[in-house]
Amino acid sequence: MALLCHCNNVSFSSKQFPLRKPPKSPLCFIKAHSFFNYPTPKVFEEKLEKVSFSLGESFSKGSLLALVSASILFVDPALAFKGGGPYGAEVTRGQDLTGKDFSGKTLIKQDFKTSILRQANFKGAKLLGASFFDADLTGADLSDADLRGADFSLANVAKANLSNANLEGALTTGNTSFKGSNVTGADFTDVPLRDDQREYLCKIADGLNPTTGNATRDTLLCN
Repeated sequence: MALLCHCNNVSFSSKQFPLRKPPKSPLCFIKAHSFFNYPTPKVFEEKLEKVSFSLGESFSKGSLLALVSASILFVDPALAFKGGGPYGAEVTRGQDLTGKDFSGKTLIKQDFKTSILRQANFKGAKLLGASFFDADLTGADLSDADLRGADFSLANVAKANLSNANLEGALTTGNTSFKGSNVTGADFTDVPLRDDQREYLCKIADGLNPTTGNATRDTLLCN
């Protein structure tokens, strides 16, 4: 194998000529200070193989890292979204969660936007600031739940059980429907309601909220 590094103007005559330093090249593995210390072809081959292996290993690691990064970037958005609150890693937004049991769980600021939650069980759950925007809560059990500041905009809460639930400051703008719901003992303090919603709820309102002590009719500003 021919040497890839050359030294010029080398002479062995009696006349002294300064030796030039070998050219700096990534393929040269010269550590000595004279021509006679150049590596032999066999040694050179071994070192070259080591460099090739090292470069190949680095390239493999780089390729693996790039592949992992790409897989993360192109992951299914529905799977990437792990809920909007602290409820573990389970997806709760835009999902069919019919009959799901969330009773007694802490779901503060959880995101249930556009989810199907028919007959879901939220009894006694802490749902402060949770979003049920455009969700279907038909027949869901929200009794004794802490729903302060929850968003029910455009949600269907028909035939749901809201008995003794605390809805202070919850949002119900849009076409939120409470038709057929049980609101005995529910607290609607500071909940913005359309006149027709308020009128309907006042017809079925009754009881006192066990947490706040407020009468449901009073919180609805019923006449």
